[in-house]
Amino acid sequence: MSGIYIHIPFCKQACHYCDFHFSTSLKKKEEMVQALLTEIEMRKDEFANQEVATIYFGGGTPSILSVSEIEQLIQQVYTHYTVVDTPEITLEANPDDLQPNVFVQYKNIGINRLSIGVQSFFEEDLQLMNRAHNATEASICIEEATKYFDNITIDLIYGIPNMSNQRWLQNIQTALDFGIPHISSYALTVEPKTALANFIAKGTVPDVDDAVAQEHFYILVATLAAHGFVHYELSNFGKPDYFSKNNTAYWLGKKYIGIGPSAHSYNGTQRSWNVTNNTKYIKAITTGVLPSETETLSVTDRYNEAVMTGLRTIWGVSVARVASEFGAQYKTYLLEQASKPIENGLLTLETNNEETVLKTTAKGKFLADGLASDLFLLNLE
Repeated sequence: MSGIYIHIPFCKQACHYCDFHFSTSLKKKEEMVQALLTEIEMRKDEFANQEVATIYFGGGTPSILSVSEIEQLIQQVYTHYTVVDTPEITLEANPDDLQPNVFVQYKNIGINRLSIGVQSFFEEDLQLMNRAHNATEASICIEEATKYFDNITIDLIYGIPNMSNQRWLQNIQTALDFGIPHISSYALTVEPKTALANFIAKGTVPDVDDAVAQEHFYILVATLAAHGFVHYELSNFGKPDYFSKNNTAYWLGKKYIGIGPSAHSYNGTQRSWNVTNNTKYIKAITTGVLPSETETLSVTDRYNEAVMTGLRTIWGVSVARVASEFGAQYKTYLLEQASKPIENGLLTLETNNEETVLKTTAKGKFLADGLASDLFLLNLE
């Protein structure tokens, strides 16, 4: 099973923390949609022997497109690819775009999962981040969405300057009160060259505090666990049967095609990425050229990725898989490097059904990415 990701590179305004590829000008929106339709067709042979199980609209802000434009893109996938009977079709959306009449229209064109970028239910947080919606719109849109969609995830950000533990807990509780079955939650990070980085450098906004973010993370983990959520990936929590099929496929190393400017693709041995420029992307696609670069992954690259993705998830890193896919020396290296964090209670080796798996402990979860980097093999074969 494979997936198709479609990047919609437009937003109404720039969030202060964001460094994703997007444009706040919609002048090229129609041209972009046509280019996306063309790229979908151009790349059909890459999945000639694959079934598409997930279609994911990310961005940017996909909900900035009209319903008919989204429908065209979905139909183009169905026209040129073999799609499973009940694919997961996710649309990322912002609360200010989700007017009450749009939910039925989304369902009618095949959208069956909504990913809503709430980030916070508090006005001061939204203003600091320069979100396009306000707190009232966040609550109203969730209330309306749950009338039409069962499979909904919302994004929440923690570690925001001046956010108390109490306010963070209220954010979580608000989501729970709406009956949301999936939450994706991330620590606020300061990316170079963003407005947030500039404000912090000038002293107009306090810097983020890693200790506060870590405390918020453990509040999140404990609260959601008490309400029946499974912490199945470092930043993702879902009720049983509500895990993101699209994102799970990424973490388990499944193949996917990324459509649109800046979108990445993976075929099992190679990664490719499209040009990060709307004008260059449209021009190239219009002339029948795919504007992408490709990297062939070495065995070491693939080992490192397996470690990184595995430690972020409940599935962990299979020791047997490391040996069979990458070689005995990688297994030996993995276990040697893991010995100290195991001793320190950050990692653990679990054996289930005769399979030994390396996982993070509750103490080590927040440090998963750093722990993974300590297990990387840096010398290339």
